[in-house]
Amino acid sequence: MDVPALPSRLLAVANAGLLKRYRRGTLLMQEGEPGGSLYFVREGLLRAFTSREDGNEYTLGFLGPGETLGEVSLDGGPRSASVIVEQAATCSFVARSVLEHCIASEPALAFDLMGLVARRLRSLTDKVRDLALTDAYSRLVVLLHAGSEPLPDGRRRMAYALNQTQMAQQIGCSRPMVNKLLRDLVQGGWLVQEDPRPGQPPGRMWVILRPLPARW
Repeated sequence: MDVPALPSRLLAVANAGLLKRYRRGTLLMQEGEPGGSLYFVREGLLRAFTSREDGNEYTLGFLGPGETLGEVSLDGGPRSASVIVEQAATCSFVARSVLEHCIASEPALAFDLMGLVARRLRSLTDKVRDLALTDAYSRLVVLLHAGSEPLPDGRRRMAYALNQTQMAQQIGCSRPMVNKLLRDLVQGGWLVQEDPRPGQPPGRMWVILRPLPARW
C-alpha cells in the first residue's frame, strides 16, 4: 500500500517503516514527549492539538493520507503537539534508526526531510499571519474551503466533521462568534449540514451550497 502524493525518496522511507493500525481515540503522540521518529499517514484521519494543564485544547489541524507527523521534532527534541486518531487510521512508523539508515543510503533524502519541516513551518507562519491580519469570517471561509472537497453537483463537502469549538480553536475566535457566522450562512442559503456518509465517524458534515461571500 503506497502513500499518495509523496516524492519517490520519501515514499521509499514510508515503505521501509512499520505498518501500524490505530483505533479511533488512540493518542498517537503526546506533546512534550521525546521526538525523533516519523509517521506517514496511509489511511484515516488524525487531529493535531496543543493543550494546557487545565485541559483546554487548541486544534492545530487535521491530517489525512499522504501527510506526515513528527518532522518538526526529528532533532530529538520534544513533540510540539499531541495527535489523536479521529477516524481509524493506518500509518507507517519510521524509527530514527531506520531514518538514519535511509539517509546514509540516499543523502539527498535529507533535503526532502528539510522540505517537510519547511512546509510545516510555512503553514504555521501562514496561520499566525491570518490570525493577526484577517477577520474571523475570512478565516472561517479559508477553513471551510481548505477542509472541503468538490462534489459532482458543484457543491463542496467537508472531508471530516468539525464541531463549533474545534472551528473556533482553528480560526482563533470565540465559539459564540463561530455560531453566529454559521447561523447567518445557513439562513442565507450558503451552508448546510448533512449526516455523515457510510464508514465515516459520527458528526454532521458542513456542505457549501454556493460560493461564500467574500466579506461579511
